Amino acid sequence: MDWVERLNNAIKYIEEHLTDKIEYEELAKLLCCSTYHFQRMFAFMNGVPLSEYIRRRKLSLAVSDIQNNERIIDIALKYGYESPESFSRAFTKFHGISPKEAKKSGNVKIFTP
Repeated sequence: MDWVERLNNAIKYIEEHLTDKIEYEELAKLLCCSTYHFQRMFAFMNGVPLSEYIRRRKLSLAVSDIQNNERIIDIALKYGYESPESFSRAFTKFHGISPKEAKKSGNVKIFTP
């Protein structure tokens, strides 16, 4: 199995587990390499560190939850944030608008792999 295929398997795993706690060690095991090596190769091949990729995907998926009128506290917990405030700060920093504004406008950028 080549690195591109391994990377695709890792991304598929990440996408299927975005609402869970993603363990880097488990990802590395799937790819038969060390956690350190996997994180380096992921960043090299994607141009973004693994942690940033996961954060961006979670914040992108949160947009549809917000626009479906889910409560901010429920969304924050769903994507692993400690509080609605920390989620709102991360959301605003990434999207450039608050979750409340995103609910109203419906015009928010989405990060896709």
